[in-house]
Amino acid sequence: MVSILLWALSSAFVGASCSRAAADLREWKPDDHDRSEENQKGRAAPTRTQPSGSASANPMVTLAEVTWRTQCAPCHGLLGRGDGPQGALLHAPDLTLPEWQAKVTDAQIAQIIVTGKNRMPKFEFQPDVLSGLVARIRAARAPKGR
Repeated sequence: MVSILLWALSSAFVGASCSRAAADLREWKPDDHDRSEENQKGRAAPTRTQPSGSASANPMVTLAEVTWRTQCAPCHGLLGRGDGPQGALLHAPDLTLPEWQAKVTDAQIAQIIVTGKNRMPKFEFQPDVLSGLVARIRAARAPKGR
């Protein structure tokens, strides 16, 4: 009798606790663990838009940015420094280094994206997205002496 009573009470307790919604239950993302101040600034940076006078964002720039964040940032990081969650494991290069930027052409960057290199897989992107990714990598160039 006691065991039935304990089972009934524990079932009621479990049932009651499962029916409540968590106060802050949101989907976990890898960058939730990346709390460096500089990457926080990168996360908060607004998406590039067309020149002033245009109210809407350029869809290809936006698509290139979304592609970077979903396909490239896990290894290369939000800023391209090779500090993404998987960057150390895969030895992702720092794409912002002036030395690296100086030794590769835009065509070579695009070719690496399309064919892959070392542990980086190949990616198939629309030409506009591919050129947007190359432009984003070029724009991330760090100043000399960083």
